[in-house]
Parts: sequence; C-alpha cells; structure tokens
Amino acid sequence: MKIFGKELLEDFAAVHTNSVSALDKWVAAVEAAQWRTPHDIKAMFRSADFLANNRVIFNIKGNHYRLVVRVRFQAGKVYVEWIGTHAQYDRLEL
Repeated sequence: MKIFGKELLEDFAAVHTNSVSALDKWVAAVEAAQWRTPHDIKAMFRSADFLANNRVIFNIKGNHYRLVVRVRFQAGKVYVEWIGTHAQYDRLEL
C-alpha cells in the first residue's frame, strides 16, 4: 500500500519519541501489504476498528496512541487523517 500523509506521523513522532519504533513498524507493515478488503487489515492488525467511509483506527504502541486512516482498497492507497494520544482520541469527534 502507498501511504499518504506520512509527515503527520513524522511530526507526531518528533514530539512523542517513544512512538517512533511502533510507527516505523506500522509503516513498514502497511507498505508491504496489499489490502483488498477490511478482512485483510484485520488479519494483520487484530485490534483495528472500522468506521464509515473506509476509515480505520489503529492502536499504536500498546494502545497508548491512536491512528486514523482512510483506505482506498482498489487504488492501494492509505491516507493518514489523524494521530494522537488515547486521551485526545476520546475527545475527538469522528
């Protein structure tokens, strides 16, 4: 998959340095993947949750952080929409 919006991840990791390893692993796994359906995502990331419009929530670093992306399955694209702490996510209106 091709990831768009990696600069959001980089900016976040610069502030939350303990997320770097987990985000690097997530990026590597997603870039190596060829997701065709939400089931493909769930097979890789069991804790992933799904929202409307092909949006997916990932737990990062043992659920310390949340990452929200939009997936375009047929195009093979993943768009980073938001990343933050679990507490920030709880206040987020999606």
